[in-house]
Amino acid sequence: MIHDEQEIRQLVATWAEAAKRGDIETVLNLMAEDVVFLAPGQPPMRGRAAFDAAMKAMTSESPPQFEVTSEIQEIQILGEWAYLWNRQKVVITPSDESPAMTRAGHTLSVLRKQSGQWMMARDANMLVTVQKPGR
Repeated sequence: MIHDEQEIRQLVATWAEAAKRGDIETVLNLMAEDVVFLAPGQPPMRGRAAFDAAMKAMTSESPPQFEVTSEIQEIQILGEWAYLWNRQKVVITPSDESPAMTRAGHTLSVLRKQSGQWMMARDANMLVTVQKPGR
């Protein structure tokens, strides 16, 4: 169990570092083919290919910079499945002169072990835009 928890923590760290580098391929390799992402006000994003397409559309011309901070609140492992409650902050800095946008909140992720590796299977992202003081 301790080894599995360490692997899950490493998955979170690898995801954050890959996002910072703009390394979409590494992020894609951390998710199951049938991954589902849930976000408020958005239809479910189903599958690795949909995530890839969304990221490529967002970064097609001049990719933004992503800075992801994660504070894992809880990890529970149930055989080949696990869930992860995480507090996150994501700062997205466009490559043009636009101001950075900060989103923060919690995520609840379900992970599945496939071929000996933990993969993101489902993710409920409850991040909201953080307003700057005085707005």
